[in-house]
Amino acid sequence: MIERYSVTASAEKIKERFLAEALEAMDARYNAAPTHLLPVITQSAPQGVSTFYWGTSPGWAKNKTPGEKIINLRAETILEKPALKKAMMKSRCLIPADSFYAWKKVGKKTSIPYRFMALDQELFSFAGVWEEFEDTDGNQFHTFSMITTPANEMVATVQDRMPAMLTPASEKIWLNNDSTEEELMAVLVSYPAEKTNYYPVSPRINDINANVPSLIIPTPPSDQFGNLTLFD
Repeated sequence: MIERYSVTASAEKIKERFLAEALEAMDARYNAAPTHLLPVITQSAPQGVSTFYWGTSPGWAKNKTPGEKIINLRAETILEKPALKKAMMKSRCLIPADSFYAWKKVGKKTSIPYRFMALDQELFSFAGVWEEFEDTDGNQFHTFSMITTPANEMVATVQDRMPAMLTPASEKIWLNNDSTEEELMAVLVSYPAEKTNYYPVSPRINDINANVPSLIIPTPPSDQFGNLTLFD
């Protein structure tokens, strides 16, 4: 499961990369986590950047809050479930990002966080789907889920899943209202290992409220208590 990522670029940089108007007050997210309001670019309004909650309730479960969430959807199961297939065909989005985090288990009580990014360290996006629903008080929420694929050879040294990372060419297909089911599924593939880089980061990333630049600095591998470990 992917539970953290980062999008640290300025609004101007996001606008330049995705050709979409971004909110000037948009803050850098060094530790984007479920339930946070985060930038997305939707299939229905690709000219602008919206902010949705990460963690969506399934379409068949009504009156849920953002806390009752589905944060990841497996690409391999989308066509098996009518609700997910409908979401892919009608409610797609890009999730701007510059990295994602994964934890490597090296013992019963030790997990090491790693930051994965594109080799060129540039902005990219994850494939996602979004949803609008109401809570019990009639308040409307917009939420999104991240689509994941099997890990490439590099990510697989840490865990078995990774986000569906898109290239500029596949982003156009993902946002195109006329894309076919076959075309959409074809872009949901593992990002090449040779175009990926990674390094360990501080276990402070475990705290969803932490959001400081030092979180993305390479750090000697340590466990959740800050103890250095040789198991890397």
